Amino acid sequence: MTSKLERLYNEFGQSVWLDFISRDIMASGRFQELLNLGLRGVTSNPSIFNKAISGSALYDEDIRRLAREGADAFAIYDAISQADITAACDALLPLYEASSRGDGYVSIEVNPDLAYDTAGTVAEAKRLWASIDRPNLMVKVPATREGIPAIRELIAAGVNVNATLMFSLAHYEAVVYAYIEGLEARAANREDLSHVASVASFFVSRIDTAVDKALAAAGKVDLQGKIAVANAKLAYDRFKTVFGDARWQALADQGAQLQRPLWASTSTKNPAYSDVLYVENLIGPHTVNTIPLKTIEALLDHGRLAHTVDVGVDEARAQIARLAELGVDFDQITEDLQTAGVQAFANDFHKLLDAIAQRAGVIAHA
Repeated sequence: MTSKLERLYNEFGQSVWLDFISRDIMASGRFQELLNLGLRGVTSNPSIFNKAISGSALYDEDIRRLAREGADAFAIYDAISQADITAACDALLPLYEASSRGDGYVSIEVNPDLAYDTAGTVAEAKRLWASIDRPNLMVKVPATREGIPAIRELIAAGVNVNATLMFSLAHYEAVVYAYIEGLEARAANREDLSHVASVASFFVSRIDTAVDKALAAAGKVDLQGKIAVANAKLAYDRFKTVFGDARWQALADQGAQLQRPLWASTSTKNPAYSDVLYVENLIGPHTVNTIPLKTIEALLDHGRLAHTVDVGVDEARAQIARLAELGVDFDQITEDLQTAGVQAFANDFHKLLDAIAQRAGVIAHA
């Protein structure tokens, strides 16, 4: 029987990537099971590694060895996270090759402390790219004001980029043109375009979490649970426009790959909403949905599949427009969400480093 993950790709043109990585899921065989069901990629971030490393004893041997070699907490994290990402890249390499570089990617995020440092982000991304040295690696770079020129420079240098922490159409526009300008720089230097890949990670559920509060304060609950999907649909509508024009076609003619919209933060935060709300309503061609394991299991169990991502775009536009009429400053909300997202990743990253330092001390004396 064809799985729903396979159907999403074969019938609707959407790739499902797992929004999680750990040695436990790899060692248990669950990761291979998901690949067999049609999983097509993996993403990670500092929060994911915090859960993976803090919650598993499978890292203890490496932590012990590295601590005895004199590595500090960051060096230990760097080594074990790169090892996990490399293993996942190797597991997905056959898919990467079979799909002609369309899927099979694994993402690792730059140090979140560099989110507002262009030069630091570029240097760190290039270091990870060279160190992991896998063609199906993607380096995650936040779409902050400082991250945008970093994305452009990295694409120009031939580094695959997962542009992340986008919440608004303004964020999305900036990322799209950073990708295009980076490719144009490569083309001007007569460098290969076909091996450079990128996705634009547009965050979804956190929009509803924030906007629902503002709508409740305004006494207008009819729009609750609708704005996140509406916002993503407008981003997809913009994707179709930008990647359908002559400027893009000139790059496509030279072998450039589409920068696909990737729906991120797609687990449902509000228990009153469907647990597959942000999956069922954003299905369509040339998209990726990066989904936590629990939501993948919900999708496999009771998710309904239909082409939805560009259905009701006019209604989505009207819903976003109503926010201003209600006095809800959506632009400010999306900017605040990006700032909070950067801070949340940084906080989790430092919690992880503290946990590693503590465990290194305990293990070293065990």
